[in-house]
Amino acid sequence: MMHFAWPWLFALLPLPWLIRRFLPAVQTAEQSALKVPFLEDFKVAETEFVMRAQKPWAFWLAVFAWCLLILASSRPQWLGEPIEQGISGRDLMLAVDLSASMEAQDFMVNDEAVDRLTATKVVAAQFIEKRVGDRLGLILFGTNAYLQTPLTFDRKTVQILLNEAALGLAGESTAIGDAIGLAIKRLKSEEASSRVLILLTDGANTAGNVTPLKAAELAAEHQLKIYTIGIGADEMIIKNFFGSRKVNPSRDLDEKTLTAIAEKTGGQYFRARDTAELEKIYQILDKLEPIEKDTQYFRPRSELFFWPLGGALILAFFISILRLRTL
Repeated sequence: MMHFAWPWLFALLPLPWLIRRFLPAVQTAEQSALKVPFLEDFKVAETEFVMRAQKPWAFWLAVFAWCLLILASSRPQWLGEPIEQGISGRDLMLAVDLSASMEAQDFMVNDEAVDRLTATKVVAAQFIEKRVGDRLGLILFGTNAYLQTPLTFDRKTVQILLNEAALGLAGESTAIGDAIGLAIKRLKSEEASSRVLILLTDGANTAGNVTPLKAAELAAEHQLKIYTIGIGADEMIIKNFFGSRKVNPSRDLDEKTLTAIAEKTGGQYFRARDTAELEKIYQILDKLEPIEKDTQYFRPRSELFFWPLGGALILAFFISILRLRTL
């Protein structure tokens, strides 16, 4: 259907007539005591008369051009069919560890050994796709923490930017406290019924300006619930020239601190030793933070003002040519 954003501008339609009716005519030359009755002296003054008497259609073209200009000024729009949009009122931030230890290939995806970050991308993408109605954000952290994606309903963009993340992009160490602090900073000023941070790491806090537990206390003060995920297998077979040996690739994982962070903020700590467990954790998170959305509708709008505006400009150009030829 047709819609006008500024319909009150139609009140300006009679403006040219009001100006002509109530304002004095502009004097084109100083009045003299003696008038010389030569036709050339009255040529400019007779222009409007000629336009209306000899070419009345030119006058109506000007009227039509003015109407088109007012029509364009009122911003005509075409409203499409209503589209349902779900709004949950929840702000959900993902914080993903990009430190060097995430390159350990102790996960399997499609029967192929992959590093921890790749497995995280695969599983997190499925989780992100389901979060219809939530505003999502993405924090990447290593030695430093960076906001990769601000809060947005655009889940596709969050997925793309997560897939583009690379190991070591934020440094080799792990700044868990700074990642939590950045999440607090981005979420505390937002009006949301629920604020959630899902923090995924495979190590301990080895960098940053804020300790994880202090950051957790600040998060609790700002009603930010944190779910922590410790990622990494308990054992891994390493082959070398002398044979093979079994190692624990998650020996540096600080589960005690991750558990304390979750408990202080009302969240939970999860342990993901393989892809199946990681997928199960995200399923649990879906149940813990259900998508309870309020139905709202959005109607796409297409601007149409350029059509009447273009017509008015063409008519104005044509009328100007007629006036120049009459002078």
